Amino acid sequence: MKKILIYRWKAYNYDDVIAAFQKLGFETKIIRQNLDNYDVNDEFAELLRNEIKKDTYDFVFTINYFPVISDVCEELSIPYVSYSCDAPLISMYHESVFNDVNRIFLFDADSVGKFRALGVGNVEYIPLGVDHERLDRQLSMPSPFDRQMTDLLHGSLTFVGSLYEKNSYDRISRDLPDYLKGYFSCAMQLEASKFGTEHIFDDIMTSDIAEQLMEIFSFSKSDRSFSTLPFVFETTSLGFKTAQIQRKRELIELSKTQRVCAFTESDTDDIFSVKNMGGVDYRVMMPWAFKESAINLNFTIPNIHTGIPLRVWDVLGAGGFLLTNHQSEMDFIFHDGEDMAWFDCEEELIDKASYYMTHTSEREKIAKKGAALVRDGHSFVDRIKMLIGKL
Repeated sequence: MKKILIYRWKAYNYDDVIAAFQKLGFETKIIRQNLDNYDVNDEFAELLRNEIKKDTYDFVFTINYFPVISDVCEELSIPYVSYSCDAPLISMYHESVFNDVNRIFLFDADSVGKFRALGVGNVEYIPLGVDHERLDRQLSMPSPFDRQMTDLLHGSLTFVGSLYEKNSYDRISRDLPDYLKGYFSCAMQLEASKFGTEHIFDDIMTSDIAEQLMEIFSFSKSDRSFSTLPFVFETTSLGFKTAQIQRKRELIELSKTQRVCAFTESDTDDIFSVKNMGGVDYRVMMPWAFKESAINLNFTIPNIHTGIPLRVWDVLGAGGFLLTNHQSEMDFIFHDGEDMAWFDCEEELIDKASYYMTHTSEREKIAKKGAALVRDGHSFVDRIKMLIGKL
């Protein structure tokens, strides 16, 4: 039996991916430790080194990429396999990404292209997927929702996720001069209106703007990192703030004509027309929220340029109807109006939400077809088979 060593952190899809490896005959050993530094961590490196030496593993595996793990694997000549659930991965902008032992799989094709352009030859594309068997088991159990809650969701547009009220842009914007605040505000409003059809942050981050940012903020990184302050600012500050702007704005617009519920731990006091349902755990309650809601909404964070986020797979796997912003990779798997519905602008979002709320049978037919599609070749078992075939 093949055996793999897995470093586990708090990624939502870890259980599903581990289960896929096990279904394919792999024995799995799990190690855990909080990593404050993904680049250099002597204590964790020694833990990993000792574990690899005391047993025989075919490879080390993680969700997302960790330079410290890659370096230990390079030292011990054992393959390091990573499979992303986030994009872009700032941790990959590091010299270790060129290590020979790496086998890196990204769900965003745009990110794959960027790393290949940098000369990284061991990066491949594999989309995310779903463990529909787990969802079927969960949904065969009694619902965690009472009849009142179920009836509420049956007549609602529902969003499950964060509104990013704790984004880093709000914390650091006080240090920006008024000119840059206005500049970035306009850029984020424009990006928020694009819904994944265009991405403008690379274009607005000119050399002059980058120099101004570097004069304002200190930026420390290891000698082996080749990430830059403008890139990190664009990803961790502008990207998350834009997601907040977009999600709140669209939920408010939709709530003017429809009942809108949000399962979120974010503060929604400023969008009082949206009913805050509170947080929901990923494995037990979230599938039921997707299944019972009339329409499930997805707004992909702008940092993901082309890829299909995990929420899309989870909604469809639970048998829910999905109305999502259009991502270019969807064209290779899905069909608008057949197994999901998508929009490219706010007007289309509002029009389709109104249409599908009043066309129940069509909505249910689409949801059923979407669920059947993801069960046929898009499970995490299918993805891990694909991954193993590329090693």
